[in-house]
Amino acid sequence: MRKEDIRSRIKAHKSLLSEHEKEEAAERVFAQLERTAAFILADHILLYHSLPDELSTRRFIEKWHKLKHFFLPRVNGVNLEILPYDRSTLKLGAFHIEEPDGDNVYDPAEIEMVIVPAIAYDSMGNRVGRGKGFYDRLLADLPATKVGIGYDFQLVDAIDAEPHDVKVDIVITESRYIRVK
Repeated sequence: MRKEDIRSRIKAHKSLLSEHEKEEAAERVFAQLERTAAFILADHILLYHSLPDELSTRRFIEKWHKLKHFFLPRVNGVNLEILPYDRSTLKLGAFHIEEPDGDNVYDPAEIEMVIVPAIAYDSMGNRVGRGKGFYDRLLADLPATKVGIGYDFQLVDAIDAEPHDVKVDIVITESRYIRVK
């Protein structure tokens, strides 16, 4: 399935969700993530501050930020920088996403797990992002475990991957856990 077709279909489906459905889905997905060995063993975790149309990461961040070292991305030109999560330093950045402020840029090689946002995933670990390639560039040489999270309907049959696309290692939805490798 073409990436643009997937983006349109998923966007329409997301628009039908109630706030209650969104909250329940996030609770189920993060409960599964918390039980994985990859999460239990990881101390340095890169995740994202969710946009309104994404599975919300906010409760998860609040629950774990004192027990794990969380990092958030910040857009710098065409690349992402990684900075430590600190609620007091968040500012509205590129694409209206809350990003950390400051000069404390972290070495991506120290990250053990990445929670990767996407529009859709397939069971082979392929993902459809928003089309700018930020995460593909960041993840290309990152040895960390890459975890895709989303609603059940964000898991599609197949994605037409391109050579530069970086796969995730695990996909977690409300009712599915898929270990790709």
